[in-house]
Amino acid sequence: MIDPTAAPLPVIFDTRCMLCSRWVRFLLRHEADRRLHFVGAWSPTGLEMAARYGFGRQDLQKTYLVIIEGVALDRSDAGLALLGHMKPPWRWLRLLRIVPRPLRDHVYDVVARNRYRWFGTIGTCLVPDPALRDRFTLE
Repeated sequence: MIDPTAAPLPVIFDTRCMLCSRWVRFLLRHEADRRLHFVGAWSPTGLEMAARYGFGRQDLQKTYLVIIEGVALDRSDAGLALLGHMKPPWRWLRLLRIVPRPLRDHVYDVVARNRYRWFGTIGTCLVPDPALRDRFTLE
């Protein structure tokens, strides 16, 4: 059951990255609780939120952030946290937590470093479906 009083979970992501935008679309299609709120990393809101947790522009070039209960998670921890808000069978991938974080983060870093080259960039900002606009802060 969806708790309508549960606080939204901000996801600060690179709006120019095709892989990141596809990940957001995937999350929207498979989320279980509709708590995710997507914030553009390069927007004033995204930059301010990231700075509040000690992350700057350079950091946002390498990762996205998920804010849960006042804690900013990045890299593989952010991805695993998001999987916890997915419907089965996707949420079962949280079992990847058994893989040591240095190994998970190394794989994450390789993909993050090459994401523009492998997946491309978006010339214009992601435009959410009108029914979902209230769940996005992109400017």
